[in-house]
Amino acid sequence: MSTRREFLRLMGLSAAAAATLTLWPGITHATTGSDTRFLVLMLRGGLDGLHALPPYGDPGYAQLRGPLALSPSGPTAETAAALRLDGTFALHPALGFAWQLYQRGQLLPIAAAAPPYWGRSHFEAQDCVENGTATPDGAQTGWLNRAVAALPGVDGLAVSTVMPLMMRGGGRISTWSPPLPMRVNPILLQRLEPLYAEDPHLAAAFADALANNGATSGAAMGADGAMGAGKAKAMGSGGRLPQLMQAAGTFMARADGPRIGFVEDYGWDTHANQAAILARKLKELDDACASFAQAAQPVWSRTVMVMVTEFGRTARINGTNGTDHGTGGVMFVAGGAVAGGRVGGQWPGMQPRHLYQDRDIHATTDFRAVFKGLLAQHLGLGEGALATRVFPGSAALAPQAGLLRTMLAA
Repeated sequence: MSTRREFLRLMGLSAAAAATLTLWPGITHATTGSDTRFLVLMLRGGLDGLHALPPYGDPGYAQLRGPLALSPSGPTAETAAALRLDGTFALHPALGFAWQLYQRGQLLPIAAAAPPYWGRSHFEAQDCVENGTATPDGAQTGWLNRAVAALPGVDGLAVSTVMPLMMRGGGRISTWSPPLPMRVNPILLQRLEPLYAEDPHLAAAFADALANNGATSGAAMGADGAMGAGKAKAMGSGGRLPQLMQAAGTFMARADGPRIGFVEDYGWDTHANQAAILARKLKELDDACASFAQAAQPVWSRTVMVMVTEFGRTARINGTNGTDHGTGGVMFVAGGAVAGGRVGGQWPGMQPRHLYQDRDIHATTDFRAVFKGLLAQHLGLGEGALATRVFPGSAALAPQAGLLRTMLAA
């Protein structure tokens, strides 16, 4: 990246927005003979695949999901009608841009997908997804970094505050992240101010901060000090994902930009009040995908984006209108190079006899098979390198075929 000013011009950002971006120095990338792009978006916390990709046509779905069940036949009390894909599956109503991609044949949801780790620990499951092996401690480096290292002249970009495991290793990786917000959450300031009201040094500082930062109005707070209904969205809680994805798309669209990228997001662990939380989070995800697609438009036809999470959620809802840690989930493959417009994977069904341990969707697709298929078909990595270097110990797991348009046409 030649200059910060050029980057901001390419991003189309105003001078005010420019204050929220910090470019890490030295982000320059070499081009190679192939001009494809590959991005992984990691959704940390365990996205409920049954909520993002509701199998409304499955006879067991409505019974197990109760008030969380979604359908394209009409709205419920809490949400609009789901967006129909086929006779079995729909998309959550917040995923409007994703639905448009599906209609254009550029979105491929893969149902009942999971890493080889079928436990219920966030940290172990994420490690397994990122290290590319069959166990959480199978490698100290990431499979996406090893893919970068296996491709001559290719660099990667991690849009993250710290280097994630998926991008750690010997491959050439740059990192970029926006700075922390200049404004402090006013609710946090209000809560802390009484603790330091008698402090001779900090009392005045807190009063000034509240005055300059904009204290929360009484309309935004209830009589008991609880957060108002619209305030959670204003606070953020991962609300910068569209900005991060726009930055990733802008970097990767450059002729000398990175061909491989990584972005991460948090807040997908929905043990309670899932419908409201995921309505907000999925809308944010949809906006982020639209931001990336727009920024990456010059290379969109040669781009593949994969959205994954560490595990699915329980098939049955719990007592707090949420779901708990499960097994089979969903992964989304999107981009101009994708053979989409269909739902991939083998659906195991939701009748009680079909469930894993009588509680989860039984996973039928190993994440690594999809990753291997994409790296082979889209980036040109050979099966030998995939089975021994990028995904060690996976020789018996065949790369999934038919993921890209060119491969289907062939």
